[in-house]
Amino acid sequence: MTQIARGSDEAVSRPSIGQLAQIACILEVCARKPGNVHPGASFPDLNHLDFLLSAAAISAPIDDARTKGVGATVLASVRSTRRVVGTNTNLGIILLLAPLAAVPDGIRPEEGIEAVLAATTVEDARDVYRAIRLASPGGLGRAAAQDVADEPTETLRAVMALAADRDLIARQYENGFHEVLREAAPLLRETLASGGPLEPAIIATFLTMLARHEDTLIARKTSRRIAARVSRDASAVLAAGGMSTGQGRKRLAEFDASLRVEGSRLNPGATADIVTAALFAALREGTIPLPRDPGPAGWSGP
Repeated sequence: MTQIARGSDEAVSRPSIGQLAQIACILEVCARKPGNVHPGASFPDLNHLDFLLSAAAISAPIDDARTKGVGATVLASVRSTRRVVGTNTNLGIILLLAPLAAVPDGIRPEEGIEAVLAATTVEDARDVYRAIRLASPGGLGRAAAQDVADEPTETLRAVMALAADRDLIARQYENGFHEVLREAAPLLRETLASGGPLEPAIIATFLTMLARHEDTLIARKTSRRIAARVSRDASAVLAAGGMSTGQGRKRLAEFDASLRVEGSRLNPGATADIVTAALFAALREGTIPLPRDPGPAGWSGP
């Protein structure tokens, strides 16, 4: 186990994989991303405390991902979450973190994720279907084949691939976590390389991913047309300078307000889940170092 020097005469162990998952969830919910829950913004049935409780709940199950497999880890994580919160806070996050956590220690996620996904089984799919039914996410609808209300007959990767065109989380199982590991994680890495605070880097990564990819949670709750409009609005915030200019921050505040006029219907939750997984990868590889140095984490205001 990696040791981290602390002071001149003490060393402590590196956080476990489950603790890194918990930290990634905390970092994501504390960042003031437009249209999402954070310490300064809630939905009628959901606030940031629910996400903090959920982050704590998944730490122990995620620690077992390498020995118990993806499906069992997903199901155990959802069960643990439902013991502390009464609504779906983190199903998408769990579906992303479980395979990433199953990559063996010492192997970079982008190098090891294919083997994890290729090894998934029909039993993994059964466990994930049970987890989805327990989490009861909104806007699922019905699928022509391998519907979540039925018992799956194919491997977890295969059934996820059937939903890849309409669900950004499922798409990661098909394409080897491309959006997480080949897009969001490098964006986060590049933004942090400038030495700025973590929160603006998280928000910039979120905005860029939302501009590139229509949020499939919004599309399920509303329509592809509205999801495309939200992506165009995210692009406009970036074009105005994003977090780096006063005009960009003004556009960001306006964008955030526009996403909250219909409660949570315009919540870019799938994009937030992708960013959480990228944060987990960054914590695991040391792009976000731990122990954290004292200092500001975010920006001071608009």
